[in-house]
Parts: sequence; C-alpha cells; structure tokens
Amino acid sequence: MKNLKYLFVIGLVLIIVAACGSSDSDDQADSEDTEGNESETIVVEHELGETEIEKNPEKVVVFDFGALDSLDELGVEVAGVAQTNIPSYLDKYESDDYENIGSLKEPDFEKIAEIDPDLILISGRQADLYDQLEELAPTIFVGVDTTRYMDSFKENAHILGEIFEKEDEVNTKLDEIDDKIATIKEHAEDSGKDALIILANDDKISAYGPQSRFGIIHDVFGVPAVDEGIEVSTHGQNVSFEYVVEQDPDLLYVIDRSAAIGEESAAGAIVENVLMEKTKAMKNDDIHYLAPDYWYLSGGGLISVTEMINEIDESLQ
Repeated sequence: MKNLKYLFVIGLVLIIVAACGSSDSDDQADSEDTEGNESETIVVEHELGETEIEKNPEKVVVFDFGALDSLDELGVEVAGVAQTNIPSYLDKYESDDYENIGSLKEPDFEKIAEIDPDLILISGRQADLYDQLEELAPTIFVGVDTTRYMDSFKENAHILGEIFEKEDEVNTKLDEIDDKIATIKEHAEDSGKDALIILANDDKISAYGPQSRFGIIHDVFGVPAVDEGIEVSTHGQNVSFEYVVEQDPDLLYVIDRSAAIGEESAAGAIVENVLMEKTKAMKNDDIHYLAPDYWYLSGGGLISVTEMINEIDESLQ
C-alpha cells in the first residue's frame, strides 16, 4: 500500500515538473516571437537634430522633391507629397493615389495629422516648421547643403538607404554617379571652356558661382567659373546683360524659373537679345537651357543628380 502511495506522489511530482517545463518553454517561445516581430529602431542625425525612427516606415510623407526622386528610384512607396509644382518626371505623384500634404511653404497640418505618418521628410523651405512637424511624426531634414553638395547628397542617400534597408542599391547608384563625375571632370578640363550660370526670372537675371545653389557645375563637375567673385545667395546676384557681355563666358547655362513654377517660358526671348549677340556663348551656340525640373525643383536626388551630370557633360562635347 505504501509503495502505491509513493508511486502516486512521484507521478504527481513528475506531472507538475513537466507542466512547469512546458509553460517555461511556451513563455520563452512567446518572448522570442515577440522579439522577432519588433521593428528595428535607428537614430538618424541630420541638420536639425537627431530623430529616432523604426526601419521601413509604412506611411511616409515627403516635402523634398530630391528625396522623393531618390525614393522613387529605390522603389519605396510614399503616402503623401506636396503636390504643388511637382517635377514633370515625378508627375505620377499628382494622382489621387497619394495624399496632398499642401505646398512646400504651407504644409496642410490637418491632412498630415489625418495620415498619421511614420516619417516626414523635409528640406529648407520647411525648416522653420520642424518643431510643429516633429509633433506629428518623426521628421528628418534631407535638404542638400550646396557648399558641400556631394557629401551632403551622399549623406542623405545613405540615410534613406538605411531607413528603408536599401543600402546596396544606394551604394550602386552612388558608385555610378562617381564614375560619371570622374568622366565629366576630364571633359571639362579638355574643353578649356569657362562658364557662367544665370537664373532667368521674368525679365530679370541673376548670376550664380562657386559654392552657390547651382555651384555643383563648378565645384563638382570641374567647369571653371568665368567670375569667381559672384555673391553667394539663395536668389543669386542680380546682374545685367551688360555684365554677361563683359564677362563673356564660353558657356552660358540658363535656368528658367518661370518654367519651373509652371508659368510660360520666356527665357529664350529674354536671354538671346541683340546685346548678347556679342558674346562667345551666343556666337558659338553655347547657350544651354538646363532642365528646371532637375536644377530648380528636385536637385539632390539619385535621378536628378545623374541627369544634371548628363546635361553638363553633353554641353562640353
């Protein structure tokens, strides 16, 4: 009888131990499953601060067209964009498939709150609104610093690559761009030509030189500036056509602001006037009208930088 009692007690103990072991295993499995489903979080350093964000955010809204350009090239979908003056090569983002989050200078905060994004990408025109946007979602500044264009551009590309786990694709694209830059530098040196960059705005023109908004032509592509002393300003240095004639560049690069903002283009009629007939650029058919989509609206993107290189390289042939 005693033996039966002992056997009963031992059996009961084994059942309890087995049950506890099973429970511990289940708890461990649940814990591992939970950890496996957790999104990886990274901290991104940018010009306006540090932002913590989960990798592969699902709902992204974009104000910077350079960033939109890069995301499009990388195959990353977005939820909302600023649909005012979208570059023509990105016009698919004007459709109802994407929420309109306002203009570049006037965000639609209600719409953004309604979207409840996981990430907001901004640049210079929204910098003053950073704190307000940060209250709605993690916000990262991805504008290009024109005084260090390529470094800044690459840093932004790497940020996007890390966030969306597209590092290999980004590295491949940047390597291709570096190869193109090496080639264009050789062409610039071989051409022996200097250049002047102007922005045509209605009947006015302004000049840009090294370290400026469009200074990548001189600083990165290696095309010498006809005037090294041009004032560095967002809106350029106001100049006259007499100034252009006096400088007499071999190459004249023209960016048409009116065309960029959707107005009627008149840059050709303004620039190619009687006074300009004295210049080497006009005599030699070396006035080049650069695509405003790339130069004025969306610089700093994987697509736009590539096309900017192509345009200048073609002008040197």
